[in-house]
Formats: sequence, C-alpha cells, structure tokens
Amino acid sequence: MIGKQFIFAALLAPWLLSLMPSTGYGDGGFLPGIEDLPLMPGLREIPEATLIFDKPVGRLVQAMAKGKSDPAALWRFYDETLPQLGWRRVATGHFVRDGEGLRITVEKNGPTLTVHFAIAPGTE
Repeated sequence: MIGKQFIFAALLAPWLLSLMPSTGYGDGGFLPGIEDLPLMPGLREIPEATLIFDKPVGRLVQAMAKGKSDPAALWRFYDETLPQLGWRRVATGHFVRDGEGLRITVEKNGPTLTVHFAIAPGTE
C-alpha cells in the first residue's frame, strides 16, 4: 500500500507545483550560475559577459543583462526582491550580505538598459 501512495504522490507533485503562484522573479528567474541573484523580468543575460570565480576569501562575480525597461522599475524590482534573499540595501545599486557586496549599475541607451552586476567579498 505504501508503494502505491508513493507513486500517486510522485505523479501528483508536478501538477500541484504547476498550480503554485509565481515567485515574482518573472520570466528571468535567476542569473545562471548565480542562484541568489534574480534576473528582472524583461532582461536577458549576456552569457559571454559572465565570469564567476570562487576564492577562499569569497566569490567574485561579473555578469551583464540587457532588456527594454525603465530604470525606476529596475531599482524598484531589486529593492523589493534582494532583501527577501538576505541582501541589505546600503545605497542605490549597492547591497551587502554575509561579507559580500553586490553592485548593480545601469546604462540606458534609448529604451534598452544594460545592467552590470558585480559581487565581491569584503565590500560592506
């Protein structure tokens, strides 16, 4: 009997998960390889610009994304979502968590934003 219940639960789980509400991270999800940095909906990663180094003193991350958006919407998104992941806002585009600093900078070219992400240790 336990075997049948397990099989039923395993078959039912994907359907139940599809009914759950969205996480709020939108179509972007998270930046690949950086599981704690959400990608704002409407932005897409520029894979060739991503560098990740794990060092004994912490990680060094450089990433970029592009998309059509408004800078105010971008700051609102990151100011709302990053604290849910443990990041504390220090200033616009500067967040800290567990001995790491995250800097987000934005370049606007017409309707297109280019967003630069940098994570480094000891930048609180």
